[in-house]
Amino acid sequence: MGVKAIDILNVSYGYTPLHDVLNGIDVSVEESTITAILGKSGSGKSTLLQIINGMIRPREGEVRLQGRSIDYPNIHSLRLQMGYVVQHIGLFPHMTIADNIGILGRISRKSKEQVKGRVNELIEMVQLPVAYLKKYPHELSGGEQQRAGLCRALLLRPPTLLMDEPFASLDNRTKQGIYHHLLDIQKKENRTTIIVTHDWDETVALADHFIWIEDGRVKVRGDRSELVKLKDAYFFQAE
Repeated sequence: MGVKAIDILNVSYGYTPLHDVLNGIDVSVEESTITAILGKSGSGKSTLLQIINGMIRPREGEVRLQGRSIDYPNIHSLRLQMGYVVQHIGLFPHMTIADNIGILGRISRKSKEQVKGRVNELIEMVQLPVAYLKKYPHELSGGEQQRAGLCRALLLRPPTLLMDEPFASLDNRTKQGIYHHLLDIQKKENRTTIIVTHDWDETVALADHFIWIEDGRVKVRGDRSELVKLKDAYFFQAE
């Protein structure tokens, strides 16, 4: 087991007193790896990601980042250390791609030169033409928009990247291309990445480790080598 970046300690949460979305989640995430939180719709995996991000406070238990409990009164500073990518990318339609990617830099009062340099670096990493920086979101395909959204999440070089079903709406060919870009970025800028997904093949393609959640509990966890043994069981329960 490597160095722990995130410890999720006996976390439980429910939107109502009579229904637990998560029940006694007790797992750790290794530093500088990609971990998939795998499970069918309604299993609680997205709620767990929101708890890691500090958007939701658990009813019981706690989350520790690099050994420190989440400081909720100063949650804004924590979120600047976490990139966040969702399925519906949320690019601002009235802003160019350059401005969309660079917005966190301006909020953080980075210089124009710093922001421009980082935007150009990221756009090259995801292999989008530099000319696209002058375009608007509606002028890009879904896959291109998702790559721009990934650039935005990585602008401040966050040590942690959280991704919630980011590729669910894309076709398989587009997904395969983005997987390549994500893995390439992971090699160049090693960080702790957590991706929530229901997609078995996506987990196999991207994850070093996985946490399979079912009905708000950890069913199985392990590394990529163990996934093959569980494929039939996963597809059986997902039907």
